[in-house]
Formats: sequence, structure tokens, C-alpha cells
Amino acid sequence: MFDKWYRIKLTGKGDVGKFLADLTSKGIQIRSLSIDHQIATFRTDRKGLAQLRKHRRAFRLKFTVTGPQQDSGAKRIILTPLFLIACAIPFACSFFLWTVQVESDRPEVVDRIEAKLEAASIVPLRPLALLPEEGEIRRSLMKNDPSLSWIRFRKVGTSLTVIPMLSPPSNRIDEPAGPPSNLVARTGGVITRFELEKGERVGRVHQTVRKGDVLATGVLEQGSKTVIVGAEGEIYADYWMEYQFSIPRTITYQMQGEEIVELSFRAPWKKEGKVDLDSGERTFPWPFIQTKRYTNELTGKLVLEEGMEKSVILPLLKNKFLSAPSSKAIIKDEKILHVSFDNDKVSGTVLFLINDDIATKRPISQGD
Repeated sequence: MFDKWYRIKLTGKGDVGKFLADLTSKGIQIRSLSIDHQIATFRTDRKGLAQLRKHRRAFRLKFTVTGPQQDSGAKRIILTPLFLIACAIPFACSFFLWTVQVESDRPEVVDRIEAKLEAASIVPLRPLALLPEEGEIRRSLMKNDPSLSWIRFRKVGTSLTVIPMLSPPSNRIDEPAGPPSNLVARTGGVITRFELEKGERVGRVHQTVRKGDVLATGVLEQGSKTVIVGAEGEIYADYWMEYQFSIPRTITYQMQGEEIVELSFRAPWKKEGKVDLDSGERTFPWPFIQTKRYTNELTGKLVLEEGMEKSVILPLLKNKFLSAPSSKAIIKDEKILHVSFDNDKVSGTVLFLINDDIATKRPISQGD
């Protein structure tokens, strides 16, 4: 049973402080005490009210009572075991994934992604701590699916929304194959491998070739017959390339920060503005605890200085050189020839040892 509290206003010509001290010595509970010019206001229980009535005349004091007042409804709710259980259940549920949704206007894409999510066990009721990293999920979903250019994720509380971004439709028109051709070297190098679709090798692996040398022929000899089919494919070789650069000395960069988890609590005794159409009553907020996850992006600036040639400048140049979408080149080694620092620019020359396709087509001469 909750205690009843009475609000007391104590006045008179007697010593208020001495009277309150006497009450305290008798074990009387006094709360929210305030004294202003010999006027004391406080709260006390039924036992304290009885002592006030018994001893006030001896101290030449009088009082007025307002009450009784019970503890607030909010406090009563907080102290009940049911409330603690009601808070514990949604708190425990906040550690599990409850909904997984795919947002796309193409049903076939939704079906493919949902199947891959299920195969990766990214399904409702899985603990959030066991979910793979976003990058790992993205690679798994985009694997063997050329229709996707990127996948975004949105985490709100215990729900995960997967938003596939489709590749733009290709408007490229395939050009005619052209006349049958041989494959020749567009630059000198050392051959490392052949990936021919048609034609016959002329060179061999580990052979050093010069610019213009025939690497694969499209002319095939079958006994006494000669058949011109043309050569198609890729031929990879190692070669050194001189790369000249000029970049700003101050670089602005962005990087992904840590994942931030925010927990917000909504008091269950505060009713929301939504009204139930059937009963006409306002609804209570649910869930009581909401989780919001997001990843912040950090932006900074870096000023290039001498001594950063290998640690910063070379990785920047390699990333820039290999950033072409169609590039299959691999940088095996690098050598810095020259680097100079000005007030606002850094320029120089670097040698890259590159492995790339060096084959280019040269039409086969068939006479008039």
C-alpha cells in the first residue's frame, strides 16, 4: 500500500526550527522542507500529522494541511514488477533483427536478393551482433548479378532495409567485328599469359617483345589450305611505364567512421497523439526502447610534405592509375624518379612495372 503524504504549512510566534528538530528526533519523516521568514512548508505522513496536532500548542505554532497526496502515478508504475518486465522484454528484443525488407520496383530483383539474404541467414530473429559487416553482405548480394551497381542499407532499430541500386541500361551499340586481324603488341614487354578466343599464338610466355610484334595470328593453315579467321582475345605482359603527375599539395579526404548506436526511451505512461478509431482512446508508445544505428563520415585535410613520397603519394598515384572501370592492369613494382614540392602542387615522375593486356588488332592484308 502506498503511503499518503500531507502538505503542511507551519506558522506562529514559536521557534519553528526547534519544533522541526523535535519532530525529527521522534523519527517523523519530513520531506521537501522549505523555510522562509519563520514559515515552514513541508510534507509528512499520517504519523507526522498526529505529532503536529499533539505538540504544536506547546511550541506556540499553528499549521494548515493540504492533502492527503499519494505518490504520482508515474512513480507507482515504475515501482511495479510488471513495468520492469515490460521494459526488460523490449530491451531484450532490441538485440535481435525483427524485420528484413528489400525496396525495389522490380519483383525479380527482390526475389533474387531475398533468396541470397536467406541463404546468408540474414533473417528475422537473428541476433544483431551476429550479422556480417555491410561490406561483406554487399559483396555477397552483388556477386554474379551484373544488374546491380551498388546496394545501400538502412538500419532503424531492429529493422534492416536493403535498397538495391540498378546499373543504368547500356546504350552501347556493338560495332561490327571489322576485317580479320592479327594481334600485335601496342608496347614492348615480357609476355606472362595468353587468353585467346580465336587465332593461334605466335609468341610464348616469358618472351620479350617489342612494339608492333605479332603476338597471335588469325591466319590458320590446315594442310595445304589457308583459312583466315582473325585473332581475338587478350595477351598480358609486364612492362615499365613512365608516369608523370601533378597533384594539389592539400588533399581533402573522406573516410567512414565508427557505427553509432543511439537508444531512446519513451515513457509508457505518456500517450501518443494517435487515436484508435474503434475505441476512441489514445495509444501508448511501442516499443518503449528504440535503437537507431548509423555510420558517420569523417572529413579532413592532408598537406603533403617531403618524406611522404612512399607512404602517401605513391598509394594515391596507384589508386588514380587503376581507377578506370575497365582497367585490368596490375602494378607489380614502382620506382620514384623525381618529386618536387611547390607552394600548392606536388609534381614528379614515377616508373610503374605494370602487367596488362598489350594486344591490339592489326588487319590482315588479303591483297586486292
